[in-house]
Formats: sequence, structure tokens, C-alpha cells
Amino acid sequence: MSAPQGYEEQQDGQPHDGTQAGYEQPAPAVAPKKKRAYAGQAFDYGTAANAGLTQQQQPPPPVQGGYPATQPVGYGGYGQQPQAQMGYQQPAYSDQTAQTPGQAYGQPQYGVQGGYQAPETSYPTQGAASMLQSGVSGITQQFGNMGFGSQAQAQPVQPPVAQQRLNPLQPVDISAQGQPFHVSDLDLPPPPIIIPPNASATPSPYANCPPKYVRSTLNAMPTTNSLLKKSKLPFALVIQPYATLHDAEDDVPVQTDQVIARCRRCRTYINPFVTFLDHSHRWRCNMCNLTNDVPQAFDWDNVKQQSADRWQRPELNYAVMEFVAPQEYMVRAPQPLLYLFLFDVSYASVTSGLLATAARCILESLDRIPNADRRTRLGFMAVDSSLHYFSIPRDESGVREASMLVVSDLDEPFLPTPDDLLVNLAECRTNIENFLAKLHSMFQNTQNGSSCMGSALRAGHKLISHVGGKMTVLSATLPNVGYGKLEPREDKKLLGTSKESSLLQTASGFYKSFAVECSKTQVSIDMFLFSANYQDVASLSNLPRYTGGQTYFYPAWNAARSEDAIKFATEFSDYLSSEIALEAVLRVRTTTGLRPSAFYGNFFNRSSDLCAFPAFPRDQAYVVEIAIDENINKQYVCLQAGVLHTTCNGERRIRVMTLSIPTTQSLADVYSSADQQAITVYFSHKAVERALSSGLDAARDALQAKIIELLQTYKKELAGGNMGGGGLQFPINMRGLPILFLGLIKNLGLRKSAQIPTDLRSAALCLLSTLPLPLLIQYVYPRLYSLHDMPDTAGLPDPSTGSIALPPALNLNSGNLVPFGLYLIDDGQTQFLWLGRDAVPALVADVFGVEDKNALKQGKMSVPVLESEFNERVRAVMEKSRDHRAKGCGSIIVPPVYLVREDGEPSLRLWAMTLLVEDRADQGVSAAQWIGMLREKVSL
Repeated sequence: MSAPQGYEEQQDGQPHDGTQAGYEQPAPAVAPKKKRAYAGQAFDYGTAANAGLTQQQQPPPPVQGGYPATQPVGYGGYGQQPQAQMGYQQPAYSDQTAQTPGQAYGQPQYGVQGGYQAPETSYPTQGAASMLQSGVSGITQQFGNMGFGSQAQAQPVQPPVAQQRLNPLQPVDISAQGQPFHVSDLDLPPPPIIIPPNASATPSPYANCPPKYVRSTLNAMPTTNSLLKKSKLPFALVIQPYATLHDAEDDVPVQTDQVIARCRRCRTYINPFVTFLDHSHRWRCNMCNLTNDVPQAFDWDNVKQQSADRWQRPELNYAVMEFVAPQEYMVRAPQPLLYLFLFDVSYASVTSGLLATAARCILESLDRIPNADRRTRLGFMAVDSSLHYFSIPRDESGVREASMLVVSDLDEPFLPTPDDLLVNLAECRTNIENFLAKLHSMFQNTQNGSSCMGSALRAGHKLISHVGGKMTVLSATLPNVGYGKLEPREDKKLLGTSKESSLLQTASGFYKSFAVECSKTQVSIDMFLFSANYQDVASLSNLPRYTGGQTYFYPAWNAARSEDAIKFATEFSDYLSSEIALEAVLRVRTTTGLRPSAFYGNFFNRSSDLCAFPAFPRDQAYVVEIAIDENINKQYVCLQAGVLHTTCNGERRIRVMTLSIPTTQSLADVYSSADQQAITVYFSHKAVERALSSGLDAARDALQAKIIELLQTYKKELAGGNMGGGGLQFPINMRGLPILFLGLIKNLGLRKSAQIPTDLRSAALCLLSTLPLPLLIQYVYPRLYSLHDMPDTAGLPDPSTGSIALPPALNLNSGNLVPFGLYLIDDGQTQFLWLGRDAVPALVADVFGVEDKNALKQGKMSVPVLESEFNERVRAVMEKSRDHRAKGCGSIIVPPVYLVREDGEPSLRLWAMTLLVEDRADQGVSAAQWIGMLREKVSL
């Protein structure tokens, strides 16, 4: 029997025509291997579908649409394992790191090569491009670094400290004729931070902050404000204080002896970059240069009552660490963890299954809610046209039933009883379980379609304001009575017009003013929104924005769809288990001459340099812009972010992150050390701010104007005003910036379109201003993987690390999609499985369990679990693609999966196609048109 067209059976594991197009089934012990190639013609498609690639480098795909995705040229040492340069290495922060006997904190041995040493030869340069490197590098070093003919590279003489060498400038032509952006550029680390040798007090390789916690837009900082202005680049920090949802997964060292050394003048915490004087009895602050006394207890182990080695203290070895704070850091006793749940019990909530699902999820997650100190308290309110309080008795009282108390006065709601509305989880566990099990039945026959959520929030605030805590709102109805009443205001005729921005503004001043009031009393608000109709996310998202919370949006959610129910239940359970910090403040301190000038993220800016967080989440990042007020005459500057907080277990702590950055008087150094991903995050926040204040058109125009300005500045100042050959030159470390800006402009939150509902756009703007850097970059430029011809290692654990190997990512253009293929498109919030119109039955059967692709359910779905190796590998790749921990950040989001058939539902297909950033779609330009337009503007 002949094989179907496009599908071939091959014996002995020999691929047809020498290609590696298909995947190989594991070989039996003796029998010859049977191999399936899902498309015999895949070898004609070649490398664009990553056929048979290894995990290391892809050869360039063929030209598609005039915009080839060429092989990335590593920016110097970028494609390789980085040298152990200070600030460049991502440490494990583990107590097992280079442990030696007698070391109290497990610091690395002093002989370990790390950030303490002078860096090795920097990135290999490309011919004359390296001649543009100026200032700190000498011409002789440049010639020595080039290497002539076939001779080995000459090792340059180590320059003296005064001539510290920074990253060389490597220009490339980013147009289609040169070396354009390739998606693998986004897997490269930021340009290394190269500070002078012996800058830190100890030779610890972890003395400088790893980019997982703090990333600077510039890894070489201008010494003057005029040079910063001349560069047109921003100087800002992207701060992500927590990399995981749970402490057990985060191995940041903790100093428990409560001896905290701080500068008397600027209050900087002692860190690896201070200088010890006077036989180490005093230390000089690396921020303001004031000399301070070393605390006597610094060299004493209070537990063992014996002398200790100060050089083993974590604050002198680790740039990221925590102090356990003594009594003077507390205004009051540490508050307990408190959750007040506000359930929408209107008709829409009950019929969609929201009330039943939420109650059951809390019930099943009670063991996951942090409660090590047995002080965690819970409260419950239900909301329709009235307020429903629930008084839950203690287990030992003998009363088994919770009582419901209804208040109908929405203008001045009163607390019906002072006791038993906020109950101790440990003391009332059984009765809480009984209440949650019966909650749905109390409202199952409701016909009430009203929601007084604004009044409920005020009442809830009155209930918990004396303690502080988290109000968790679960709502499927627009607040339509009482305080903060909102009207349906979405007008489809305004979508895609200049008047659309009015729909993104808050419709009621109540939500911002109330949120500020909550922040003052340590009350944070999280919104879980589920409506199938308009819910005014633009107004409601103000509550999390100013209280350190988050807006989670589930459009048209219904528990009858198992995918919807499982997604929410999984995320809500992870949300409840997350070890948030309480009554927190964030402050950034800088070297004299620098100043934090602007802050972006979800918090309330209490003063010029203090950000207040009633609850500090673990799944968000923040941006702090730094101004240069005075000329800097130091070789490097230091910036320190401190988060004072109460843990879930009632312990007052300070998390300290210290970053050191070299300075330069050379514009070439500034550009060669710019971090394109951090710059994108900064302008993402700026674009959201501009969209909410001036409109979407202004935000898109500002992004386009900025990338043109950067290209023009580079051409004028660093390329001698000459691009040559009609190309478009930019430093290799910023090669992806134009495409990332295009991704921002085409993102759901900012894209010009008449098809995007206001709630969806508002929710996307929330993500653009809160996501941690790795997830934000993926949201702006999603990942595309070819699944039908994965390398043999993809979808299987790596033998050395045990981590699932992903296929090589492809650039986001439809030229990389073949009609017989199966692809995964993943923006971190949604996953699409794209099935080509010519996919063969064997492929469909191996992945989905049916041979006829027309029988597959389109839209939201779950990939079935089959006894098929290929099915397991596809599911493993999908799971790995959404592995937040592997990306170095925390998140509760579980992306829903949509099956999209190329010849199927047009609206689904168009939705998936909007994620192909480099294609022309929905009033947007293609990457080739975008680069062409930029080249024209720059050459004017």
C-alpha cells in the first residue's frame, strides 16, 4: 500500500534524500528504526522550518517577502557562554555555591575567578567597525584585537585602571540586505557590565546584581547629562525584586542577625562596593563617600557567641540579599496576611459558574495559603444590589453554620457586627470549609442582575483598614448601582478613531481616589474580571494600579468550558499560594550626582523617591528613570534598590539589590552597552502613559519618532553621517530594537484597529505596564516554533540539565509557515496551535488522535494525552514555552490554547496572524516596510 501524498514511510531510520525533516520514533532494541516524515517535501523548504537543526545555531532561512531572517551574528562573545565578568554572570544564589568548610554563608572561595578580575578580551570586532570605539580603548589594542591574516588573535595588554576598557562598538546593517534582526537575538544576555578590577570589597563573583533582578538600559553610563541627552537614549532601571512566587524557589541569601550597617547620611545599606578604612574599623559609603563606623557586632556570631569572619557576611558578597529587620524598622507589629474576598453573586456570576468555581477553588487551596505563623485571616462578602456579610464562628464554639448579614444601605453601609467577619484560618478552618461548600447554593436561584461593587469596596475597606491586607474582587458584572456606578459606554463607532482614547480613560473619579485612600491604610486590591459584556476595565483597573495589585481579565469566561474552568482554577490557586510581601515600600538610592526622577508600575508614589505597596506582588516589574544632575567623575556608579516589607509569616525584612555600572565620556561606549530589551520595557511604560494621557495615536507616533531619532543620532554622531550602500546601520547589540518597537506599536494595547474591544485593549495596557521583562518581551514579540519537523532532541529532557529542549524559534512572518506544517505561536498570554491546510492525516493523528483535521474542534481546546511519542513531545514543548520559572520570573498565568486551522475559521486565523509582527496585517506595516520607512527617514 502506498503512503499518502506528502507522507512517506522510511526504513532503517534513513531520511528521504538525506533530509532530517521528520521526527524519529525511538529505536526498538533490535528491530530497525521506523521513521515518519510528515512532509517529504520539507527538505525543499530547508532551514526556514528548522529541519534537523541542532540547539546551537540556525543557518539563515531563505528570503521571505523580501525580509530574510538571517543567521544572527553574535555580538562578540554573546553567542557563547559569558565570561565570569562582574554583573554579567547570573548566579545561582545557592547555599551550595563553592562551599568550603567553615564558611558560614556558603560564599564562593576567594580564589574563584569572577567579577573581581579584569575582563577578558571583549567582543571580537568586525573589521573597521571597531575603529569607531573611542575613549577608553587604545588604537593599538584595537589592532591587536582584530588579528590579521591567519595568525591567532594577539592578547592585548591589560590597560591600567584609568583606561578601563568597555564594550567595543560593532555596527551592522540591519536592513534586509545586511544582517537584520533574528529572533535568537532575544535569547542573548545584555551587554556585559565591565567595571574596574578590585572594585568590590570581596572577590565574590556575585558582587554585582544579576540582570534577573535589575537591568539597566545603559550598561555604560554617560558622565554628564549633556552626553545622555546627546545619545537620545533613556537611563532607567527595570527592577524585578522577586524572581519566583515562593520563597522556597528563590535562593537569595538572608542575614538573620539583625546587624544592619547603613550610611549615616544617605542611608545606603552596606554592600560589596563599599571601601573599608582604618584597619577595617570604618567604611566609606559608595554612594555619598561619607565615612561610617563598622558596627562592633559585625564581627561577632551572636548564635555561637564567638568571633565571626566579616568577609563571609552575605551583604559583602552578594548584590541581592535580604536582612531580617530589627524592631526599629517597624511602625507597628507586623501585620498578618489577610484576604477579604468580594464575590459577585449577581445573575451573570452565578449562571456563568464563577461563584461556584471561585468558592471551590478557595476551598481546595486553603492548605496553599501561606499560614506558617497561624495568623492568616480570611473574610468573605457577597455583592449584588445589597451587601452580604458572613459571620463565621470558631470551630471550638460548637456552632457549625456561618450566618449571613445583609445590608441594603449603599450610601453609608455599616458593619453589622464587629466580630467573626475576619476570622483566623487556623481557628475556623472547619467552619470556613463548610461555608465555602454551601456558598453557591445560597444564591443559586438568584435573578438579581445588579452589582454595587463600589459600595462593597468601601465597606470592605472599612472592615479591614485597621489591619491592612488584600481585597480580592471576583466580578462578572459592571458595577451599576451605588458608589462608583458605571454605565456601558463602549461605542464601536469610536474604535480605531482619534476619539477611542476617551474610552481608555476612567469614567469615574471614585476609583482612583478610593485606591489612593486604600494605599494609605495598607489595603491592596486585585481585580478578577469575567464579564461576557462590557465591564469597563479602564475604570476598574485603577484600583490595582495605585494599590500594588493586578487586573486579571477573563473575557467571556464560562465554567461550562472545561478549558476556562481549569485555567482560572489553576491561576487562582497559584495566586492564593503566592508569598506576597505586605506593607512594603521601595526606594532607590544612587551615587551622588544621580537621582531617581520618575517611577512606573502599579503602586502609589508617596514622595519624590518612595513607592508604597500595601501588598508587594511577585509577578510584576517596575521601571525607575535616573537623572544625571551633576557631572560624574568616578569610574563607576552604584544604584541600590531596597524593599522594606513584611513577609507572609510576620517577619520584617529588607531586600537589597545593588548594581554597579561603569561610566564613560564616549558616546560609542554608551551605544555599545545599551540593553535593547530594557529600553523596550522602558518605552512600553512610556507608551502606556502617553496612550492614557494623550491617546493611542500619540503613543504610536512617539514610539516611531524615538526609533527614528535613535537611528539618526547613531548615523550623525557615530557613523560619520554616512550609512553607505543605502543600508541602515545600528550597533549589533541594538539590532532588534526597531523590530521590538514595531512589536509594541502592533501590540493589542496600542495597535491601530477598529476591531479591538475597549476592555481587551485596557487589559493589554495593564500587561504592558506590569509584566516582568522576559514576559513583556515575549508579549511584544511572541515565540514561533515549528513542531512538525522539530529536531530529534526537541520536546525531550536535556541529558545534562534535565530541562526540556525547545525547537529553534523562528522569526514572526508567514513566510516561515508552510502549508503542511504544525506551529506553536506563544505570546505568554495565549498559545495558538497553527495547523496548515495541507497537514497530512498521520501528523494530525499523532498529535490530536483523529486523522481528519476537519473533525478537530477549532478555537479554545486542550491537546489530548495520547500514547504517542510525538504527542508527548508537542505537549512538552508547549509546557516548556510557558515555563515562567525557566525565564527567571514569577507568574500565575496559564495561557489558554487555541487551535487555528489555516483553512478554518477566518476570525481565529486573523487573530493568530496579528501575532506575526513582521507581517502586514490590520492596518500595520510589514517588517520590510517598517525598516524601509526608517531608512528613508534617517537618510533625509
